[in-house]
Amino acid sequence: MAVQIYNTMTRSKEEFVPQEPGKVKIYVCGPTVYGYMHIGNARPVIVFDMVRSYLEQIGNEVRYITNFTDVDDKMIRKAEEMNITVAEVAEMFITAYQEDLAGLGVKPATMNPRVTESMDKIIEFIKELEEKGYAYENGGDVYYRTGKFANYGKLSGQNLEELRFGIRVEVDSRKENQEDFVLWKAAKPGEVHWHSPWGEGRPGWHIECSAMVREYLGKTIDIHGGGEDLKFPHHECECAQTEVLTGEPLSNYWMHNAFLNIGDEKMSKSLGNGLLVKDIRARFKAGAIRYFMLSSHYRNPLNFTEEALLSAEKSVERITLAVGNVKHRLELGTNGAKEEAASLQITERLAAIVNNFHTRMQDDFNTPDAITAVFDWVSLANLTLADNNALTADFAALLKAFTEMNTVLRLSPEADEEVAGEEVERLIAERAEARKNKNWSRSDEIRDELNALGILLEDTPQGMRWRRK
Repeated sequence: MAVQIYNTMTRSKEEFVPQEPGKVKIYVCGPTVYGYMHIGNARPVIVFDMVRSYLEQIGNEVRYITNFTDVDDKMIRKAEEMNITVAEVAEMFITAYQEDLAGLGVKPATMNPRVTESMDKIIEFIKELEEKGYAYENGGDVYYRTGKFANYGKLSGQNLEELRFGIRVEVDSRKENQEDFVLWKAAKPGEVHWHSPWGEGRPGWHIECSAMVREYLGKTIDIHGGGEDLKFPHHECECAQTEVLTGEPLSNYWMHNAFLNIGDEKMSKSLGNGLLVKDIRARFKAGAIRYFMLSSHYRNPLNFTEEALLSAEKSVERITLAVGNVKHRLELGTNGAKEEAASLQITERLAAIVNNFHTRMQDDFNTPDAITAVFDWVSLANLTLADNNALTADFAALLKAFTEMNTVLRLSPEADEEVAGEEVERLIAERAEARKNKNWSRSDEIRDELNALGILLEDTPQGMRWRRK
């Protein structure tokens, strides 16, 4: 079965066929780095990390680009508030953003181009639009003639005539038409700026992504992604800017994740409910946050609550416990050499589980059903663990199947065994000695001490093992 992707442009699921077999080019709009990442930003970050990981797993080489907007009006205001430069604001919040990515189990992008490092390419792009009659300058600002692009609105479904009568932006007398959007903004006195044919200034928001896509991925890419709030005007404007120059589609597939809501309201800093990822990470591990984000299909709205995260945490604990137990049994190697073949029953059931996982993932990245396949694996793992006649190779096969699924979803990055500290190791050794001497009261006391340190002990038929809470 080929991967099916819901294409926002055609409003239908389509078979995914990259332009070059085995190679995929993806661009996802990145953050404007004037503040810490809030939980609403984390949804597209995790969703498109999952998309990229799955396409890689099934054999593709993925070039994954996501940009940093490191200069704009918000950043200038933030720099003034903090009494530092715009560049210092950018460095501060890019560092924080990358820490959050690592804390969410997100793989680094192939490249993170910055606006300030792409200025020559952006200016050249605007000049080409001007030469073709799609851009005009007035008072040091440069605007795009939206009405000149016949297909404006094709991605979002917006009607240009309706936009003209329901324009929501402040009226600007410098524009030929109010629906025209800015490509270059003249700098105000004292503002950070770059030299251009139109005077000192800086780029508008939409133009940067068009310039970066063309520079780093080419005229047409395979997948362009982002939150559904970017469909209009940002992605619509990208299409208009790029396609009048190239004569080709900007992207063959457009993917948009739905909003993350709090109390059924769209995540919005203006509503005062923009919970910060760094604060949530202080309470919940990456696996729980990823589980929560992927437990709903990316095109469906997702409601954020503490209860939902706590539930996700418990689900991930079930997965992690099963993985840890499988690893423990595999290390013991009690029934046969590791090189032997797994039993036919285990092999067939694992094949069915993994096949179901791929079937769901290939259906427009249906992660809720893919997670169900992971829990089918947990059930099989627990049954096998209860079978004292299970082969060592059975546990090797179980671990291999889990790794195949978890490499994509990364629901349990904490499943790897952790190294105990010296104090923990001392207490565990002392408890083992106490049990050997049948000193049950001291054994129970040590269990309580370890529990206070966040260490859970499990006495299994194969011996004692430990894990962190």
